[in-house]
This record gives sequence, structure tokens and C-alpha cells, in this order.
Amino acid sequence: MATQPNLSVVIPFLDEEESIPELYKWIVQVLEEASLSFEVIFIDDGSTDQGWDWVKETAAKDSRVLGIRFLRNYGKSQALHAGFLKCRGEVVCTMDADLQDSPEELQDLYQLITQGGYDMISGWKKKRYDSVLLKNLPSKIFNWAARMVSGIKLHDFNCGLKAYRQDVVKTIEVYGEMHRYIPVLAKQAGFKRIGEKVVKHQARKFGQSKFGPDRFVKGFLDLVTLWFLNRFGRRPMYFFGLIGSIMLLLGFSFSIYLGIDKLIFNPQGRLIAQRPQFYIALTTMILGSQFFLAGFLGEIIVRNRKHTLRYKIKEATRE
Repeated sequence: MATQPNLSVVIPFLDEEESIPELYKWIVQVLEEASLSFEVIFIDDGSTDQGWDWVKETAAKDSRVLGIRFLRNYGKSQALHAGFLKCRGEVVCTMDADLQDSPEELQDLYQLITQGGYDMISGWKKKRYDSVLLKNLPSKIFNWAARMVSGIKLHDFNCGLKAYRQDVVKTIEVYGEMHRYIPVLAKQAGFKRIGEKVVKHQARKFGQSKFGPDRFVKGFLDLVTLWFLNRFGRRPMYFFGLIGSIMLLLGFSFSIYLGIDKLIFNPQGRLIAQRPQFYIALTTMILGSQFFLAGFLGEIIVRNRKHTLRYKIKEATRE
């Protein structure tokens, strides 16, 4: 396709050979009826079934289909990032390959971005067909914590059905397990017009979920990382330097106290080095120095990064 399509649909999949043919036909039917030009990008995240063979055959018949294959499983975040690098649509939509996300929502999501003025729309599976104890309840707790930390009032951060303006996905970098927090990454990149739409959620038709209980541990750790970067990412000295300064002050003050106690109040007592308090003070000062040094090095890295960014912007805008 020589011209830019209206919509890019990015679909990562892992061992979904039964569902992706049906999903593809459904997407084509919906978008052709809506008279939207589109491309569908399938990212094979290290599947061991015959799903990739189907993608290759379909891409050979339909120029609107693009396939990307990972030689092993890298994770959903890396798959989405690969799709974002290749997509060309005015609006980019992501969805899961398990048929739990409905392509019927794509037209409305497209219109919300192009006509509603949003940078990003996140789906909200208000009515879910998942296990209450294994998915629904943990998901509610997770989303509550994400709202508190990020300040973004979304009900369902982890919904796979989302829509973006193209410059959003070209700006953010999705890595690790950060696909759960794409709205947070978008906000940190300066895209603040983030909306939400209630979307249909369907029961899984084939297979079973690829995500285990460890996703909650990873999600929590990623949330802590995002909180730290959002709060101290631009000024790491405010965090490391403050802790380091307090520890240095406490350790140094304790050392002075031990010295005064030895010289004035208890000159015949044990040597300072024989008192356990001395090692507590010494350890506190060493840790404080390391924290302060970490903050100092963080400031150097951040300042060099800002300098490089200013240089790139100057080069990009030079006539």
C-alpha cells in the first residue's frame, strides 16, 4: 500500500493458530463495512504451533497483512514494540489474538481518536468472563494501585484493546512487562489526552491464557519502577542524595558522640573500635556515601541525556 492507511491493527500472538484466522476475517469484515483503509500486523512471539505458516500464506494473498516473527518468546511488550515500529496507520489499535477483544469496537475507537481529539483511548472490560478469584479480583486491586500511583483515572490499564494516534506509539518505548502501563508511559511522554471506552469482553473460545500468577509480581515491580521514574527520574539526587545525606549525618554524628564519650566521660573504658556502635556508625556512613554517589552519577546521566536530546531536536528542526 503506497498511501497511509486509516488504521493499523497490531496483534501479538503466541500459539493461537485456531483463533487468528477467525480474528482476521472478522477484522476485514468490520473495517471494509466501515470503509476504512487498514493494515493488520501479526507479531508471532515465538509460537510453536502452525500460526506463523498461516500468517505467511495470508500475507502473500493480502497486501494489507504484515507478519513479524520472533525466533523465541520475548514477551508481549517486545511484540507490541516491534509492531509499533512497523505500523503506518493514522490511528494504531492493539488487540489480543484470543478473540476476547471484539473487532466491532475498532471503528468507534478510530473515531474517538480522529474526531474526539484524544491521544489515546484505553478499553474497559466492564463486564468480564474471567475467573473472579484468579483474574477479576486481582485485576481490580492492580488497577486501583495503578490509578493511585499514576494519577490516570482508568478502570482497566491492562486491557489489550487500545487505540493511539500514530505519534504516540512512535514516541514511547514499550519494554520488559510495561505493556500493562502504556497509558502511564504515554502520559510521561507528554500525551495527556487519555480517554476510556467500555468495550465488549468475550469468553475465550480456544486454548487457555498464556499469563500465569507471576504476572502480578512483575506488574507490582513494574509499577514501583514507573512510580520512581515519574517522581525522581529527572532528578535522582532528590531521592538518593537525600537518603545518603541523612545516613551520612547520622553516622558522622554518632561517631562524634562515641569520640566525646571516650575522651571525656569514659577515658578508661573500651576502645572505640571495640564498641559495636562504632561499626553501626561506620556502616551508616559507608552506605550514605554510596547513596549520595548513586544520586550524583544519576544526575550526570540525566544531564548528558538531556544534552543529547536537545542536540537531536536542533538537528531535526534545522532547515
